[in-house]
Amino acid sequence: MYKYAFSAALCCVSLSAVAASNQFNPAISLILEGQYAAYDQDPENYELPGFMLGGESELVPEGFAMGHNELVLDANIDDRYYGKFTLAFAEHEGEMVTEVEEAYVETLGLPAGLSVRAGRFYSGIGYLNSHHRHAWDFSDAPLVYRGMLGGQVIDDGVQLRWLAPTPLFLQLGVEKTRGERFPAGGAANDGSGASAAFIKLGGDLGTSHSWQLGLSRWQAEVIDRDSGAHAHGGATEVPSFSGDSDISGIDFVWKWAPDGNPTQRNFKFQAEYFERDEDGTVVLEGSDPLETTTYQGEQSGWYMQGVYQFMPRWRVGLRHDRLRADNRGVDADVLAEAGLDDERHTPRRSSVMVDYSHSEYSRIQLQYNQDDSSSVADDQVFLYYVMSLGAHGAHRF
Repeated sequence: MYKYAFSAALCCVSLSAVAASNQFNPAISLILEGQYAAYDQDPENYELPGFMLGGESELVPEGFAMGHNELVLDANIDDRYYGKFTLAFAEHEGEMVTEVEEAYVETLGLPAGLSVRAGRFYSGIGYLNSHHRHAWDFSDAPLVYRGMLGGQVIDDGVQLRWLAPTPLFLQLGVEKTRGERFPAGGAANDGSGASAAFIKLGGDLGTSHSWQLGLSRWQAEVIDRDSGAHAHGGATEVPSFSGDSDISGIDFVWKWAPDGNPTQRNFKFQAEYFERDEDGTVVLEGSDPLETTTYQGEQSGWYMQGVYQFMPRWRVGLRHDRLRADNRGVDADVLAEAGLDDERHTPRRSSVMVDYSHSEYSRIQLQYNQDDSSSVADDQVFLYYVMSLGAHGAHRF
């Protein structure tokens, strides 16, 4: 019935929490990343017109830098629970940051296809959001993830999933989370200010094709979400938003491998589209007198990409991104200072990459972006590597 879940064409599938292979003993793995980045424009001036940036939406440092490294421990706790802990090491705004990225427990063997996850975890919205960065096909996030999600949505809370007993893969999930991090940016409602829901549907078409379609919605009551170092008004004036924020999305993935064998050749197409509606107030914290305005924002964005493994170990990929913003408020100057003026520009970007994987544990990638995110175009080049040491679990579809 669940051929889809284990089809070889899926290239390492994990549709729900899977018991660790070394029962009751933690599997330990280390993900090593590094990169070299070159830009025509100053990455410190990066912006997406019409979007208040936050989270991890900045560009990686120019030149040589350490990437997003992870130390992962996971195992069965007993016959009823599974646990995972991920510690991330990365350079953020010129400083080395160590952060608990994941720390959750998940039930095993609940009846009726149910499972519960509690702790800190990646939200199940969208497609790319629940994947670790080292599992992405490109070295950087799509523009819509930067502009709306601050990179990725990670939060503390509880997630309930239900896997339907149907011939097609059908999974429904809901989340209730703290809402402390971007894009919520404030723990409203006594520390439970954000919620999400998602549906995943997928299956096989013959022996060579697999697909997945997803629908998701995220919403939060935001309190003082600020843009930090991305403020247009300088260090003394930091824009912040308070109000309601709702994000709706649709995603689609299709994979092809001849006769279900991806080792020689395979192709993957994926696309995501998000819309965000916000209604509230924008304040320039630190201004004197205090500057504020009402704010109603309508924003949308999408990307599509294709990655083709044309021979063993070698892949090429193409990606295109685009954003749109229609933001309104009483004081246009305050919106502009907050980065919410679209400057009559449509952010867009085209990317091409080629990479080589000597094994499933190593990848070296060269990527070029023609970035028209702002009114001044930027040519960006990245040389990136990711290496996996130790036991590491299978990735999602």
